Amino acid sequence: MIVRPATDADLSAIAAIYGHHVLNSFGTFEETPPSVAEMAARKGAVEAAGLPYLVADNLSVGGGVVGYAYATRFRPRAAYRFTVEDSVYVAPDLMGRGIGKALMTRLIGVCESMGLRQMVAVIGDSANAGSIGLHKSIGFEEIGVARGLGFKFGRWVDVVWMQRRLNGGDDTLPW
Repeated sequence: MIVRPATDADLSAIAAIYGHHVLNSFGTFEETPPSVAEMAARKGAVEAAGLPYLVADNLSVGGGVVGYAYATRFRPRAAYRFTVEDSVYVAPDLMGRGIGKALMTRLIGVCESMGLRQMVAVIGDSANAGSIGLHKSIGFEEIGVARGLGFKFGRWVDVVWMQRRLNGGDDTLPW
């Protein structure tokens, strides 16, 4: 498996992976899978902001995208310019095999090389042991739980906030 920048040729696989999570999990609060064109627009917005959008390509099974991760600006205000929010999704039949960790490790490295100082994870569902465990395993700390912010599949869903310092975080000034 290699982790590499996403290309437009990856968008169908990215949309399929995300679509599964939209329809079957609380990892995203979307309820209708976006089209490939919408996923292309989202990827384009990430790249236009100068941020990384990565895929895991599983070479051992003849190639093909098996997961993806990207960073977006945490909030639009200038004071947040050193903070990003991560997103990571893995093909449902391959979860728990280190793909998410490989993607996130590379994503963190790219964001650190850009001089960023904080990464935030906004995880749908306080029972989402996979995503919470993944983030803990790579140095994220839980910073809070917002109860019942979303309503999906007939129930209220929490949001777990996690944070990881990059480049020493707020120990020093960014320049």
